[in-house]
Amino acid sequence: MLKWQALLTSGRIPGQATQVLASRSVPAAPAGTVADRAGGLLQTFPMSPASANTPKPADAIRALAMDAVQQANSGHPGAPMGMAEIAQALWTRHLRHNPADPAWPDRDRFVLSNGHGSMLIYALLHLTGYDLPMDELRRFRQLHSRTPGHPEVGITPGVETTTGPLGQGLANAVGMALAEALLAAEFNRPGHTLVDHFTYVFAGDGCLMEGISHEACSLAGTLRLSKLVVLYDDNGISIDGQVKDWFADDTARRFEGYGWNVIRGVDGHDVEAVDAALAQARDNARHHGGPTLIVCRTVIGKGAPNLAGTDKVHGSPLGAGEVAATRQALGWPYGPFEIPDDIYRAWDAREAGNKAQAEWQRKFDAYAAEYPAEAAEFLRRMKGELPAGFDEKLQALVAQACEKAESVATRKASQYAITALVQALPELLGGSADLTGSNFTDWKGAVPVRAGQSGLSFGRHINYGVREFGMAAVMNGIALHGGYLPYGGTFLTFSDYSRNALRMAALMKQRVVHVFTHDSIGLGEDGPTHQSIEHASSLRLIPNLDVWRPCDTVETAVAWGAAVKRPASVGMDVRDGGPTALLLSRQNLPFVPRDAETVAAIARGGYVLRDAEGARAVIIATGSEVALALAAQEQLAAAGIPVRVVSMPCTSVFDAQDAAWRESVLPKGLPRVAVEAGCTAYWYKYVGLDGAVVGIDRYGESAPAGDLFKHFGLTAEAVAAAVQRVL
Repeated sequence: MLKWQALLTSGRIPGQATQVLASRSVPAAPAGTVADRAGGLLQTFPMSPASANTPKPADAIRALAMDAVQQANSGHPGAPMGMAEIAQALWTRHLRHNPADPAWPDRDRFVLSNGHGSMLIYALLHLTGYDLPMDELRRFRQLHSRTPGHPEVGITPGVETTTGPLGQGLANAVGMALAEALLAAEFNRPGHTLVDHFTYVFAGDGCLMEGISHEACSLAGTLRLSKLVVLYDDNGISIDGQVKDWFADDTARRFEGYGWNVIRGVDGHDVEAVDAALAQARDNARHHGGPTLIVCRTVIGKGAPNLAGTDKVHGSPLGAGEVAATRQALGWPYGPFEIPDDIYRAWDAREAGNKAQAEWQRKFDAYAAEYPAEAAEFLRRMKGELPAGFDEKLQALVAQACEKAESVATRKASQYAITALVQALPELLGGSADLTGSNFTDWKGAVPVRAGQSGLSFGRHINYGVREFGMAAVMNGIALHGGYLPYGGTFLTFSDYSRNALRMAALMKQRVVHVFTHDSIGLGEDGPTHQSIEHASSLRLIPNLDVWRPCDTVETAVAWGAAVKRPASVGMDVRDGGPTALLLSRQNLPFVPRDAETVAAIARGGYVLRDAEGARAVIIATGSEVALALAAQEQLAAAGIPVRVVSMPCTSVFDAQDAAWRESVLPKGLPRVAVEAGCTAYWYKYVGLDGAVVGIDRYGESAPAGDLFKHFGLTAEAVAAAVQRVL
């Protein structure tokens, strides 16, 4: 037993017996027991015995949580107070981490999926020795503090992902566990275990009510991600009250149906009981028994004598009177934000963390001596660096597209790019939400990721199933873990399903690539349910999301290059990058010849594709409508009206260019017309109130694509007429 563990167990005083809320699907348990659901039968488990009111390590979490929330007059004290013993068991006996180096590659990952309980992780980070001083806890939820209202990666050392939207942290953790399993399969060698860590999640009722929990956990069970361990805070309370009236699932059986190992009825206020469950989960992992759910029965706000077990403690400060009463009930004689030295010593993880990392470093050095190339590759990938010579390979990809001059759908052009990139980037990890044959997200020889008898079978293509939201959040977790560059595909209209995970990727600055095909009415006969109208414009409104809508093979290759070259934020090292959405056509689009200078200009997001001497107006277009703009230019030229055609595949990249470039592309004083097969409102940003936009402000129809473009007035004639109206 490690020294820091011994400090917690020697002279340990068991937690105080507490009346626990009855299980939602079985009768109330007898006094002194915890109820659990299993096949509709009541089981009972001994609760932690009563004790004298003596300060305990877990009570430090309760004190810090209630004090910080009280001082901020804002926050959620209930979850931290109710999960204190669960946290103690995990963080002092199982979690392998190093406060001195929070981001070392083989650390265990910890995700607080119920992110509203943020004071739990802040208290843990402070107590165990991370660079999070008490002054930051005093500044909880204040401007520019390192203790924001919900945990944010890159703000607080030790926070692995930004959580708050319930369920997404859990889905991120599935991605982290998947990345760990794939890296282990790729890099570990006989006698050398380079990658071997767990992903632990705290989740509450709210996380498991969210539909994304089903998507992600079903996938995790199918892939048998055995090093994923979820501790479920089963307290039966949400903001609106007792959840039994709106969440009566037999959660344990639900997860068993996913293929999870489920440990029921654990008294979440008994450190020894949680410890034993975690040991069982780790043993299960050694036997590749699938992920583990530990159902921990708890009382929300435990320790608060008048509010514990009620919704009143969920999302509000306890109040000065209840804070004082809680101190008395816990036997916690210390003032606000005051922690005694013996409690600090009990929590301190620095010595054990340094030892664990040093042990791993010895393993790595031995690995590097025998496998130097693999070791160097592992470090490169975990740093998020592109391989040497990548720019040259990217230039070759673009040059090849120029040389072939193919008129194909941009979804097909994307597959060409993927086929080249998977050779240049071994970290590229693709997939699709059950639309691989339509999204073209695979490549010749692609090996799928599959569950194996002795662990995950390595591959670089993931069949996510019909799980768009889950896919997006899992990809975020893969990116956060490090080692892989994830991309995934679906139809553009179904980006609605994954939108909040897209937003979270942008917020966290994660390099994730979304391949959105069938980008307009151009998909044709599937009709308005599948035809994107508002999607391109709405995605462009997400800060830090680069949205590319290329017009041909060359722009598609450049777009892929731009997506890959965005800086990678790996783990807690958050860099100024972000996700990319590629909006790609189902229908074939004509190749547009360009000179070398024009090809180079594509990377600037908006550029002059075809100019005309003495141009009297500018036509701005994207994607499939670039061909319409070029055709309109020819019609207008025949009528003696010279116009410039600007292709703007990525508005955010164009907007980031210097003023001189933007002025050179869109000169002041020239009337402007924009054309895109989607909502028109966004484009007035570029054309002004005196300009015109040719687009679609209604839903589509079911018909062949060519008929639809004519029906909705997306023609060269309509674009030419719009130009004449603004002159």
